[in-house]
Amino acid sequence: MDDVIIIGGSFAGLAGALQLGRARRKVTVLDTGLPRNRFAGHSHGLLGHDHKPPLDILAEARRQLARYPTIRLVNARADSVSGAIDDFSVLIGDGESLGARRLILSYGVVDQMPDVPGFVEGWGTSIVPCPYCDGFEVAGQHWGLVWSGPHSHNQARLFHDWTDRLTVFADGHDISPDIRADLARRNTPVVDGRIIEIAQHGTHSATVKLDIGPNVAVDILFALPRNKPSASLHESLSLATIDRPDGIVIKVDERRETSLPGIYAAGDLANPLMPSVTTASWQGAMAGTFAQQSMLV
Repeated sequence: MDDVIIIGGSFAGLAGALQLGRARRKVTVLDTGLPRNRFAGHSHGLLGHDHKPPLDILAEARRQLARYPTIRLVNARADSVSGAIDDFSVLIGDGESLGARRLILSYGVVDQMPDVPGFVEGWGTSIVPCPYCDGFEVAGQHWGLVWSGPHSHNQARLFHDWTDRLTVFADGHDISPDIRADLARRNTPVVDGRIIEIAQHGTHSATVKLDIGPNVAVDILFALPRNKPSASLHESLSLATIDRPDGIVIKVDERRETSLPGIYAAGDLANPLMPSVTTASWQGAMAGTFAQQSMLV
């Protein structure tokens, strides 16, 4: 039996494994090899790894974990979880059942792309979700923001730290008069109509095609599509969750423990604030540390 099974081997999961391996705890990491940021050419804001391809960072992390004899990395999907603290059972794709005293859920989320031609093709290049991840590289250029709800108003305010040229695409949303007045005060035009297509031009820049009015060209388009957990294990375990404007995350306490004792969660799957590689790594390290400490006798 393992001390800990980690389900999800991206930044959060590997960071948790590192802490456990250094504490000489036996840990198995299950991963399908599909991190959320695999569409991005570079990862930004991670100290010591700024502007490196995310898949390269993960590959190096796995190489470094190889020096710890108690860490096992397995390319497999967890199909189900059962049991309770000190006696969890994880069934993986080939029918094998693994046992562990603790679990860390770090299987992340998947973005639910809108049914708009060109959106999927531009995701991670000309269409991005996070100014902290990609804003510096396109600072001062013409940005577009796809409105997705009241939270988009704060995004429009935030973006002015990077650019003075911002166009908001209402995309069928009803933007209240007071918000429109505030955007006008910030010299931010609002383009009405629904987006029917996005044509990508090169690495960045895109033309937004609308059902009414002329097309609008921007250098970069920011959008925040809803996301959902990439697996449903938290549902079968009846773990408490938090509803966010862009999706659902698992609720954890200050020790990264979920509503079920012995199960911890980290990364985008359990981050109600701002998802990023930095926070995912930190949360994974904390989940690993607290899981280890919970097994002390």
